[in-house]
Amino acid sequence: MKISKEKLIIIITVFIDVLGIGIIIPILPFYVENFGVSPFGVTLLFATFSLFSFFSAPFLGSLSDKIGRRPVLLISILSTALGWFIFAGAKNVFSLFLGRFVYGLVAGNFPIAQGYLVDISKNEKERATNLGIIGAIFGVGLVVCPILGGILSEFSFSLPFYFSGILATLNFFGAYFFLPETNKKIDKTKKISKNPLLPILNSFQDKKLRTRYLVWFLFGLAVSFHQSIMALFLDAQFGFGSSAVSYVLTVMGVIILLNQGVLLNKFWLRFFSESFLELWPFLSFAIGYILMDMKNVVFFLSGLALLGFSQSILRVIITSRVSEISSQEKRGEALGILSAIFSLAMIVAPPMAGIFFEIKIWLPFIVSAGLVLGTFGIMKYCCFEKNNNNVNYK
Repeated sequence: MKISKEKLIIIITVFIDVLGIGIIIPILPFYVENFGVSPFGVTLLFATFSLFSFFSAPFLGSLSDKIGRRPVLLISILSTALGWFIFAGAKNVFSLFLGRFVYGLVAGNFPIAQGYLVDISKNEKERATNLGIIGAIFGVGLVVCPILGGILSEFSFSLPFYFSGILATLNFFGAYFFLPETNKKIDKTKKISKNPLLPILNSFQDKKLRTRYLVWFLFGLAVSFHQSIMALFLDAQFGFGSSAVSYVLTVMGVIILLNQGVLLNKFWLRFFSESFLELWPFLSFAIGYILMDMKNVVFFLSGLALLGFSQSILRVIITSRVSEISSQEKRGEALGILSAIFSLAMIVAPPMAGIFFEIKIWLPFIVSAGLVLGTFGIMKYCCFEKNNNNVNYK
């Protein structure tokens, strides 16, 4: 399959974002211990990016509708590079937070990249396939990035972050010289609110999309719940060390890569409609959480595999449906709101999961299963209707 230079640059852009995520998770605690940062401070460094990306993503998405995808993406890539260089060269705790602030303040790479891939899609199947490419890149990142970060950190704990900054800089030049504008319906008269919360608040007035925004938030909560306590659970329940946890994450990455990079186009979208795939995977998602809670390592890994398949389908299909339902003039805004909603879930869920974990280590999985089943009910009631014994998509 021939990949256009535009799509290739978008793939590289998203991969560099994933690289930052994959590298920072295993390396960050070791890097910041020289600055005297407490474990709570480490979680604040994680949350800083999510917090500022929560505010910036809807604004940047709207801005891409107003002035085009290309200039906004260029600014975002440049901010990514600058944020990593500040973080890597930090001399004190303030510089660490400044680097995460700069990175998160213009963190529009992901929703703008999605907007690009939707813009160049010719039909529904190609749109879902293109969005699936982003998910596949995440799978590759989960496999490659922890290993790459570990190798680079053998030389210096700051080297992985310098490496990310250099890649982002090269990505900027590649996008500047080779990436064209794809938004054919730029609305230069569009008004953008200076209140960062207003686009999100207004989004829930959109009757066509507000149910999916709510579903996306609940979905994000469930995913963030298990991600934030998985390593703690594996250690407490099965005695898994850091190496074993890394292997589990690698297997998860392989599943996501296989599902979104190969099976989505060749199996799921070939034999099932988008409306089917937007609803029923929530049930297998909930079953996965229940299996993970059975205190048996085989059941846990089986449930985790089921989670990988289910959530990787849902991420692509829900995003695809939102991009289709929203008009092209507001597509960037809608995708930016999705990104902000997920960031909000990533801010809220970890401390909640920690509280539940301290009560009972298996409780976060039960809560996640309940959230997913509730989400299934909301989708079934609000987005589907029965007519002549056939399920119709609303």
